Amino acid sequence: MTILVCPLSKVEAVIAARAPERIVSLLDPDCPSPYVGPEYAKRHLRLSFHDVEIATWDEDIPTLQDIRELLAFVDGWCRTAPLLIHCRAGVGRSTAAAFVTACALNPRADEKAIALALRRLAPFARPNEMLVRRADAELVREGRMLAAIEQTRPVRSHGDSADVSAPRAEGTPFELPAIFA
Repeated sequence: MTILVCPLSKVEAVIAARAPERIVSLLDPDCPSPYVGPEYAKRHLRLSFHDVEIATWDEDIPTLQDIRELLAFVDGWCRTAPLLIHCRAGVGRSTAAAFVTACALNPRADEKAIALALRRLAPFARPNEMLVRRADAELVREGRMLAAIEQTRPVRSHGDSADVSAPRAEGTPFELPAIFA
């Protein structure tokens, strides 16, 4: 089974095309969650925090409680259909949550292999590092998750890290495998 990742603008189309088993919405505190229908009433997790670039360090960032809710929700995924994870742009929070989900579902898999797969499928991804950092601690990965995201950051031809802080309007929907060897 797969983890679907998309921006808010594509949620309805992805639901119509793929009928995910569960949905995770990671949106700004002032952004309403998309209407996904009554069939998702108990299968839709809504987490509310800003992406790190615009949040202050004392409010509206991913908390340990957010990570625990995400991990518990993913643990309830039967994998009879895909899991859909989205944020506003499909670039930061959702790509981080997809990476966290894949790591949680694959406790023995190499974090860097998962990060490389994410980068191949979504070269535009800028995973929210605070979300990854908190999940890394909760999953007791001893910094390997954050290191994998940092080590796989796109590189320019002259060797410097690419400017991942440059804004991107929206990511393209993609699928990340749920199982890694």
